[in-house]
Amino acid sequence: MRIMLKSKIHRATITDACIDYEGSITIDKNLMQVANLLPYEQVHVVNVNNGTRLETYVIEGQAGSGQICLNGAAARMGMKGDKVIILGYSLITEEDTLTHQPNLVYVDGLNRITKVKNGVASQNLEV
Repeated sequence: MRIMLKSKIHRATITDACIDYEGSITIDKNLMQVANLLPYEQVHVVNVNNGTRLETYVIEGQAGSGQICLNGAAARMGMKGDKVIILGYSLITEEDTLTHQPNLVYVDGLNRITKVKNGVASQNLEV
């Protein structure tokens, strides 16, 4: 078994940071679905602005809101307006590594989906 990238939301913009909330990251439900992320799933969050990397879990945000909110202690790792990369991983059998392709979701500054890539297949979505 190997740990492989399963999901990526690329350069999302933090919309809020709520230190007094339980630790997690709240992500727009639509982004979660397209990226293949589930509530309470472990993710890594890489802050492009300050270089920090944290591990937390996902909480489902309102669909279509564009919400990306760092909660609890994670709120200290980024500020509203920072760009982040959200990564989800899964265990893949050696055999499945030959055909495995992660879901890559690209967003604009308002966290609206602009492109989705699944391996070599790529499609541009209307914004």
